[in-house]
This record gives sequence, C-alpha cells and structure tokens, in this order.
Amino acid sequence: MFESLSDRLGSIFENLRGKGALEEKDVNEALREVRIALLEADVALPVAKTFINKVKERAVGAEVLRSVTPGQQVIKIVHDALAEMLGGGEGEENAGALSFATTPPAVIMMVGLQGSGKTTSTAKIALRLQKRDKKRVLMASLDTRRPAAMEQLAILGEQAEVKTLPIIEGQSPRDIANRAVEAGKLGGYDVVMLDTAGRLSIDEQLMSEVADIASATNPIETLLVVDSLTGQDAVETATRFKERTAITGVVMTRIDGDARGGAALSMRAVTGAPIKFVGVGEKIDALDTFEPERMAGRILGMGDIVSLVEKASEEMDIAKAKKQAKKMAKGEFDMDDLADQFKQMRNMGGMGAILGMMPGMGKMKKMVDQAGGLDDREIVRQEAIISSMTKKERKTPKVLNASRKKRIAKGSGTSVQEINKLIKAHRQMADMMKKMGKGGMKGMAQQLAGMGGAGGLGGMLGGAPDPALVEGAGGKGNKGQQTEDIDFDAIEKALSGQAPMPPGMLPGMGKKK
Repeated sequence: MFESLSDRLGSIFENLRGKGALEEKDVNEALREVRIALLEADVALPVAKTFINKVKERAVGAEVLRSVTPGQQVIKIVHDALAEMLGGGEGEENAGALSFATTPPAVIMMVGLQGSGKTTSTAKIALRLQKRDKKRVLMASLDTRRPAAMEQLAILGEQAEVKTLPIIEGQSPRDIANRAVEAGKLGGYDVVMLDTAGRLSIDEQLMSEVADIASATNPIETLLVVDSLTGQDAVETATRFKERTAITGVVMTRIDGDARGGAALSMRAVTGAPIKFVGVGEKIDALDTFEPERMAGRILGMGDIVSLVEKASEEMDIAKAKKQAKKMAKGEFDMDDLADQFKQMRNMGGMGAILGMMPGMGKMKKMVDQAGGLDDREIVRQEAIISSMTKKERKTPKVLNASRKKRIAKGSGTSVQEINKLIKAHRQMADMMKKMGKGGMKGMAQQLAGMGGAGGLGGMLGGAPDPALVEGAGGKGNKGQQTEDIDFDAIEKALSGQAPMPPGMLPGMGKKK
C-alpha cells in the first residue's frame, strides 16, 4: 500500500544523500517534494502541513546542516516525524497491545460498517490471542440482520480452532451479548469477542445498538474495523464513531491492496485513535500488529529486520534450527535442508516479503519485480523436484547424472533445465551457509545480494534483475541502510532463545516497545 509513497520519498532522499553539504534551500526544496508526495498518497491536508512544519523546524538547524552527514540527519528527522504521525513516540502505548486489566472474561467489542472485514478480523484477532498470548477465547456474533453472519463466524471459528457461542434464533443483540459474557464466566474464558452488526452507512439505529451493547457488557476494548481501500472515508468513519462511542483502537483491513496509504498516515492525527492491527491478506493468520516506528522504516526503505526476525521465530522449529546450525557450522547443506528453507520461506510470505523487510533490499526487490517478479509458485515446483529425488540423491546431490535428472524431471513434471537451476542454486546456498558458519549471520547477509542474479535464487524463482542494478541497490551504490549496521550476533541469540530481542535493531530507530 505504501509502495508509491516509498518510491517517491526514496528518490527525494537519494538526492539529499548525494550532497556533501546542505543549505536551507536544499531542505526546503526536498520538503516541498515530500509534501506533494504525501498529498498524492491521500494524506489529509492538515496532517501533511503539520508534518512538514515539524520536520522543517527540526531540520533547518545549524547542527543538522553543518553535520558530517546532513542528508542522513534529515532522513532520521523525517523518520521520527513519520513515526509520530503514525502514532509512535514517547509515552505511547504499544500499538498492538490489548488491555486485559479487568476481571475475566475481558470483553472486546468489534464495531464498523458492513463489508469492512469485521467478522474476519474478529476471528484473526481471536486466533492471535489464543496462539500467541495463550488466552482462552470465546467469539459471539451479534449480527442478527445480515444473512448467515452468525454461521460465517462459526465457520471461521472452526478454521481457527476458536470456540464460538452456540446460535439461538430469535435473540436480540443485547441478549446474545449477555449470554456470551455469562458463558465466558462459566467456561473459564479469558476473552470474549463480540462481533457486532454493521450498516452500509452510519445511522442512529447502528449507534444506539452499539451503545446498548457497550452499556450491557462494559467492554475493556472497542475496536473499530475500517477498510483501507476507502481512503479518507475510513478516517471520516473513524471520526464519527469516535464521537459516539469510546473507540480504543482501529483495525485496518486490506492493507496489502493497492490503495494509497493516506488513511493509515492520517488516522491517528485526525481521530486520536491508535491503529492496533492491520489485515495483510485473506488467510486466517494474515494479521500484523501496527508498529509505527517499524512502518516508518519500511516506508523510508530502511526495511524491518525486527519484524522479519519475529516472524522467523514464530515459524522456526528451534530443535530443527539448532540441528541445522551445527550442520552449517561444518559447511554441510543438502537438498533436505534446502527443502526446509523453501518451506520456511513460504510460511513467512515468500521471497518477495522477506526482501521487502531486509534493510537495503528495497531497490533490489523493485528491480526483481520489474524483471518479472519472484514467483512464489516456483518454490512449490522446486519442492516437487526435491521430493522426486531418492534419499541418497537428496543427501549427496553430486550423484545426479543425466539419467537421474531425466527420471526426476518425469516424476516432478518439470524439465532437466529446471533441475540444473535448482542444483546451481543449491550450490550457491551451500556456499552461503559455509560463510554463515564462518562469519555468522553477517557473513550470510553479505552473500545474499549475490543470490538475486540470473543463476541464483532470483533466476530460479522467476526474477533476474540486471547485476549492475543489483549492485546499485544493495552494494556500493546504496548509501542507505547497510548490513554492517545490524547487530547480527544479537539477532542470532534472540532467534536461539539465548537472549531477548535487542532494542533499536535498526540504527536511527527508537527502542522497540
């Protein structure tokens, strides 16, 4: 959603980085371009004005203009102001944190217009609470008007393995809410989630119903679900709901779409309500907490290594990871290990998602996309090839001769050329793992840029950018975030459970809350 804004800001700051010294007119010219970029991204005009004034006030100081790296200083100021606009800053509560400071069960009420993704978001949050926070969750649908609304929540509950309140025909929304809270108390549930009815537009009947349910259940959290594709209408909806009921947070759905990011950038400044969660896909687990500082880093092309590590930690089998680490330390890496890597890659959203979170890889990802993109369906094809090999062939790829390759191609429905590509990619990955064994994650990261070429992972997965462009994106030509700036030793310890996640993972970014 923020791609076009990120591209515009990237080109603006590239010009600033290229100058050894900055004058006030240079900063003013850059900020004028930033203002236009924000308005084109559908950011509310008052929010854009306030943002530019705040940045200008901080950036046009003698300390910044006369510093050794004035361009980087200005980018740091823009990053901090962007994080504040998104809802970050000192004294702010953790965006994705829900309050449970009440006698169980804690009631969470979901409100919003019809079609915004309220029911699906209810199931996503319930799954997250049950899986990550180890809470016992009960969901209840209060939507007595929309056909099959209650059945939809029941089906989603089955998919997420979250309990739902049994449906009793003829009850009013208030009666269902009271029954859900009572069932929560009797069943020993920690959280009761109430999925309220929506309307095509805000009306008095909707607001009265929401107020009636709130007075009956006294929810600890009231989350407003808005569709990011509606742009500034989402902000207007949030404002009107905020006027009539105590909204404690906002859930933005379809943030993975191609809408402009103005609604997310304006939401906190206009309504005062923090964005707590964002829907990033249609799957039941496609929900992320909204971290302002991390999102600001992504928009400015700094990547989001913290989220990448957290996602890897969730998907990683620690016992298997330790076993693989020992093999890597010896420089061993067979086809079974490669298949495990492919599986983890798919679970983390594919190669494109991973590249988008890595510092300094934003441009490289764009180059790959222009060359045809990283087709994650190819990962499934590579897994099929590996599955068609014998145990000996997976363990020792060197034994793969012409006749064996023909047999594997027939068994996997692929060609010998594709098998050769996979073998070449495996060799490159094996070399990278040897580097990692010697130099840790830093050694691996320094090798990663070379994997995007025509013969490496990029070529294997469908994208092969110009090597010269790749060098400019991730190598000498990239004056932005570099892999040398990252504390890879701390990340390795966090992944293995030896230490907590270190704060300030990216230089210039605030502490992780």
